[in-house]
Amino acid sequence: MKQILDLRPVYHRLEERIRAHVILCWLALLLIRIAESTTQATWPTIRRELDRLHLGTFTGPAGTFRQLTELTRTQRDLLNKLDIPAPKKIVELTPETR
Repeated sequence: MKQILDLRPVYHRLEERIRAHVILCWLALLLIRIAESTTQATWPTIRRELDRLHLGTFTGPAGTFRQLTELTRTQRDLLNKLDIPAPKKIVELTPETR
């Protein structure tokens, strides 16, 4: 289980923090299992595909904007199967102030 979630050792001393950590790990595993069963793909495959989505920041004389890379067919299919709307291509637009 730790290999799938890629956890590092955590040394909590208070009981409430230990409980919170265990609950968060369980929730992460639950989300992974839901994603795997919904898409019929393994978590490493899902993660690898979605990790290929990048956000670039571009600056010019008119201002700055942040843009996502174009979704591949595989990424679009994964998002559709998970019932997640595709992100907007332009995330942020800041005109240059004079």
